[in-house]
Amino acid sequence: MAKGDLILAADFGTSGVKIGAVTRDMRLLATAIEPYPLSLPAPSCAEQNPEDWWDALVRGVARLQADVPDLADRAASLVFGAQMCGLVCADADGHPLRPALVWLDKRAAPLMRKTVRGTPSVAGYRADMGLRWAVLANGAPSLNGMDPTGKMLWIKAHEPEIYAATAHFLDAHGWLLRRATGAAAMTADNANLTWLMDTRRGHEGWSQRLADQVGLDLERMPPIIGGDAVAGGLTRVAATQLGLRAGTPVVAGGGDVSASAIGSGAVEDGALHICLSTSAWIAGFWDRRVLSPTHAYATITGPVAYRPLLIATQESAGSALGWLAEIIDPERHAGGAGLDEFYRDLGEPRDDDPLFLPWLAGERVPVDEERLRGGFHGLSLRHDRAALKRSVIEGVALNLRWAWSKVIRRRGAQTQGAVPMIGGAAENPALAQAVADALNRPVRVGEARYSGVLGAAAMAMPSLGWAETVWQAAGKVQNQSGILYDPQPDRVALLNARAARIEPLRRAMVRLYRREG
Repeated sequence: MAKGDLILAADFGTSGVKIGAVTRDMRLLATAIEPYPLSLPAPSCAEQNPEDWWDALVRGVARLQADVPDLADRAASLVFGAQMCGLVCADADGHPLRPALVWLDKRAAPLMRKTVRGTPSVAGYRADMGLRWAVLANGAPSLNGMDPTGKMLWIKAHEPEIYAATAHFLDAHGWLLRRATGAAAMTADNANLTWLMDTRRGHEGWSQRLADQVGLDLERMPPIIGGDAVAGGLTRVAATQLGLRAGTPVVAGGGDVSASAIGSGAVEDGALHICLSTSAWIAGFWDRRVLSPTHAYATITGPVAYRPLLIATQESAGSALGWLAEIIDPERHAGGAGLDEFYRDLGEPRDDDPLFLPWLAGERVPVDEERLRGGFHGLSLRHDRAALKRSVIEGVALNLRWAWSKVIRRRGAQTQGAVPMIGGAAENPALAQAVADALNRPVRVGEARYSGVLGAAAMAMPSLGWAETVWQAAGKVQNQSGILYDPQPDRVALLNARAARIEPLRRAMVRLYRREG
């Protein structure tokens, strides 16, 4: 019988960790958010110190204990969700050998393109390599270098001493499990994104054929475990640092995209949800593997029972809103602070408002091109800061509509009903309404900021006997209230017209950047 009546769930994002004490009925009893720094040491480079993640967790748990003094006794388990597509080079004791290359890091793009090119070529991949990845892994590593495949190849080519000393290549999530339990492991969703995993039904596991074609060593990859499995008990050292009981079960959990998908409550096949965070994505569980090479989205293997999870990712959402606020008023809005206030007074939209392309860090869906960059089109002397604010809000919403228009046509997609919207940026009323108007579909915002926390907690519930399945636990979220944003007909018509204007601009800019690159 599990000791305690709470699950301690942590969701590690790009800028900080969100931690929640979650009850049996999937409610948040107490929450804490702790930040950590992101280093951008050079163009296309983005790094973090893994110990900063752990230190933030220690601080956050201490804050929770102020609200729940008997947390150590009440915590029945600990579970993690974490940012995906990163790389931690860990030695035999689990210590990081260098800063982690996080998902934003694209330094490996030239090396990735060189590794996969050849004749005959299909979409930038040598045909036999691309076909092998498509058949075995249901996709291929991105040419923009952000997937762990490119990052591991970059370490091997540019830091061979680090590569040689690495006992395990881990993502952020795997390193946190190692730090908490002493055991190296990786969940299937994160393993899939290394593009070294066979995801065919009945064949799930590391693939020597995929490793051989890029020259990477499978012995450096940790065991793959289920997201609903207990990875181990909290070590005595970790427990002392966190102020919890040694041996507290640590349930694996999964990547932040997977945890948020479960925490959205939309877990039926074909039910889509939207995440608006630093980046954005459209996602939903599917009854089969899906692959769209044309529009650069696919299903990955989910962390629980290898269930396929469709993901269509865009690089900039909340980061674009924060960028404008910080350059206009850096003292009040540094680090994305106070965005609701900044975007509250937008004024009335005008027909000549500038168009905004939010490609501040390249793009992935429906065009996979890291060389793309954003900008305003149609600026004039009469435009003020309110016009820029409207354009950024609208630009993010229309960029999301661009990807949505491709995904919603997929067979099996649910086309009716309110769309759950999660992520910190979804709490911005102006952006939430703009998305509803851009999609002409109601959107519902519930515990948007803590969906990853709730999804991670749902993965822990079956091991405690609190739910029969992860999906049953996640279903409890759908019954909770939220804010509903209905499309406004006049704004729908306006955004339809604006979308028609921005489409040829997108095509022209994609051609331009590819030609210059």
